Amino acid sequence: MTNAADLLGTWKMLSWTRKAVVSGEITDAMGPDPIGYLSYQPDGRMTAVVVERHRPAPKGTTPTDEEKVALFDSMLAYAGSYTLEDGKVIHHVDASWNPIWGTSDLVRPYILDGERLVIHSAPGIDPTTGEEVTYHLEFRKV
Repeated sequence: MTNAADLLGTWKMLSWTRKAVVSGEITDAMGPDPIGYLSYQPDGRMTAVVVERHRPAPKGTTPTDEEKVALFDSMLAYAGSYTLEDGKVIHHVDASWNPIWGTSDLVRPYILDGERLVIHSAPGIDPTTGEEVTYHLEFRKV
């Protein structure tokens, strides 16, 4: 059984796919080859940030409203504490890029294989489509 010390540190995202519960369709959650990091600290805190690799850059020094929407839709970030429970890491969110998540718990079943972390079958509502999905994420220890 994995303990908290095994997860400590920073993990670089290798892939992130989502599977729609109703249709079974599998897609890239943040486009192919997203840029993302997941960090677990000894004080029990965690952070997650993911962006699409080819995010649209604003044309000026201040993004337009349309550019802000595109930037918001091409990222995800949250922070909170975490606990481990029976093969799951539970992210207790207390700050998020999307306030709809509020202060919620995100249950993340995982497998740890040396320098590789796989979060699989993680249930959720996709924030961009509103669909019920499961996520599959792979990371490498930095």
